[in-house]
Amino acid sequence: MNHRHARHRHDHECDDRRFARREGGFDWRHGPGRHDRGGRSGLGRFFAHGDLRLVILALIAEKPRHGYEIIKAIEERVGGAYSPSPGVIYPTLTLLEETGHVTVSPGDGGKKLHAITPQGRAFLDANRPTVDALLTRMAEAAEAHGSGPAPQILRAMENLRLALRVRLARGPLTDEQATAIAAALDAAAVAVERA
Repeated sequence: MNHRHARHRHDHECDDRRFARREGGFDWRHGPGRHDRGGRSGLGRFFAHGDLRLVILALIAEKPRHGYEIIKAIEERVGGAYSPSPGVIYPTLTLLEETGHVTVSPGDGGKKLHAITPQGRAFLDANRPTVDALLTRMAEAAEAHGSGPAPQILRAMENLRLALRVRLARGPLTDEQATAIAAALDAAAVAVERA
């Protein structure tokens, strides 16, 4: 292999890894504890490039769903081992719509409801071995992670962390605002202790 070809292959592999990280997930080679911007669990890469698209399509094939339902369904299927962020899910849903694999209609509360199309079902059937392997791997992750925190708690923790970061980035707080935020956090801590 000449130097130029090796360099091109290296660049291509790096691009693949970067794209896979954007899709998010759990890295089976490195295990838990690796931070990943694509998901909120901080557990590294779960899905390789293209895998998340198939999982989302399989979930929509079960029943029409909106984005938040898909996030919750993935969390539940992996027992909280991975929680995809909206920044990963919604662009993937847009891609599925653009490729004709799903249709979008208004749902309850103005949420977009995604339903699979015949073309999407054919795509899913053509990739059935991969889909089945992914669902099996997700079930194994749920079993392995069974003793971990509940996914809804992980999601709520991340929501709180994000809300604080966004609010503090907007600028300095007045004494009144700081007191109100501190009171809300103290009240949440008390509620958690009593649960």
